[in-house]
Amino acid sequence: MTYALALPLQEALFQHLSANPDLTAALNGAIYDALPAGALPQTYVTLGPEEVRDRSDRSGSGARHRMEITVHTDTAGFAGAKAIAASICDSLATASLTLSRGRLVGLWFERASASRSKSGGRKIRLRFAARLEDG
Repeated sequence: MTYALALPLQEALFQHLSANPDLTAALNGAIYDALPAGALPQTYVTLGPEEVRDRSDRSGSGARHRMEITVHTDTAGFAGAKAIAASICDSLATASLTLSRGRLVGLWFERASASRSKSGGRKIRLRFAARLEDG
């Protein structure tokens, strides 16, 4: 088992999403691992919680990563957030991520949940699963 591929996966996801022209246009680069100090943009994306399980076998170390990517917006409707969420899903559906360590075997969309915040904004949590091999 290894958790050593978590950071390379996060870096690859961040780079891939940051290089997507549709997301760049919609978010003005507002894709974060940690929220910046000060005022936040009206709409932004966070790379969020993950859960990792061992998927090693006789061929070597491996892991299954389940991670969330969340679209946040303070707008009243879901339309803009859903368009960004769709763009993220489309982008990752065909992603060929290169990791600084290990290899991506597969990346799959698992589920999404959309909710209203108490302040009137919207949040869409996208959950993806990735199978990684080390070495």
